[in-house]
Formats: sequence, structure tokens, C-alpha cells
Amino acid sequence: MIEDPEAYFTGLKPGLGDQLRRMETQARDEEIPIVGPVFAQMIYLLARTCRAARILELGSAIGYSSIFLASACRLSGGRLITFENDPAMAGRARANLAEAGLEAFAQVRCEDVCVALPELSEIVDMIFIDIDKEAYVHVLPWCKALLADHGLLVADNTGFQDATPFNQALHQDPGWESVQLWTFLPGHSPQNDAFCLAMKTAPAVLKPAANPK
Repeated sequence: MIEDPEAYFTGLKPGLGDQLRRMETQARDEEIPIVGPVFAQMIYLLARTCRAARILELGSAIGYSSIFLASACRLSGGRLITFENDPAMAGRARANLAEAGLEAFAQVRCEDVCVALPELSEIVDMIFIDIDKEAYVHVLPWCKALLADHGLLVADNTGFQDATPFNQALHQDPGWESVQLWTFLPGHSPQNDAFCLAMKTAPAVLKPAANPK
């Protein structure tokens, strides 16, 4: 193994432009949790790999992760819908997406997701959850209803105690195939945390019995 892996992998963080570096500084100074460059690049690559055109984000804050997801939507010709229940944060997210030239590919909705999700009808290819952790388990059924078969669910901060009911519900539900990863994420809040990747499994197709000869 390499010596001092945290220092080593910190040195391999993705390069960022001026806007994202400025947003990181603002988040640090104002104690706003953000996913950081490594996790953000990961969800971007996941969205590109599964060719997600319709992405739902629960919890945009100032729009740091939203920029990465909307960038994937720009390349797929799709759209991001992101929810943020704090009006000030939602306004900043809209401004940051506009500065990044992504306003045509993202809609920021200032609503409580627990109220808004039951009213949605659009099926999506990917969902990213990063809201209050105790709410994860409450939105899980709606995420399952809105996600396409074989769609991808990504949940941040599953190492938090409040995410335990969500982790258990997901683990015990045969309608999901999931994996939990405890890892080191430079620039993430916090840097040592877990996240979950889950795929919604398609209902089994029952073949008719063969006609007896």
C-alpha cells in the first residue's frame, strides 16, 4: 500500500474552474455542507455512464452538485429537477447554474420534497438524495415510484446515524440492488463518510407455462 493514502489521494482531486473553487470557499466560510470535487465528479460520471437524461436531485443547497448533474444533462439532451426548501439557498443555486451556463438544463424548485414528490409524475433515470438524513427513509417510496426500472439512486451521507432507517429499508427491500461504500472523499463534508448506490430492479416477467404435448 502507498504511504499516507489520504495525502496521496487528496493530491489527485479533479481540477476545478474558478466558479467551483469560489463556491467551495463560500461553503467552507459559511459552513454549508457540499459534496466536494471527488464526489461531484463521481455522480457526473455515473450520470454519463448510465446516459441519464432525466435527473432528480433532492437538496441542492447553493447548487454545487447541481452544476455537475446539469452538465451531464446538457450532454444527454435532458434536464435536472432539483429541490431546495430554503429560499435563499434556492436563489443562490439558480444564480450559480446561470453563471455556469446551465439554466436551460436545470429547474430549481423551492419546495419541501416530502410534499412535492407525491405530486410528480415524470419518470426519471437517476435520483441523487442529499437532504436531512432523517427524511431519507420517508422519500424512499416516492423515489422508487419515480425511478425508471434499472434507474440509479445515489444517496450521500449514509454514514450518518439518522440515515440508519433508510439504510435498513433499502437493504431489506428486494426491489433494490444496492451497495454501501465507506470511503475517504477529499473536499466532501465530512471527508470520511459513506454513500449508497442502488439500482431499482425491474419486476420479474413471468413466462407462460409451456403447453403440454
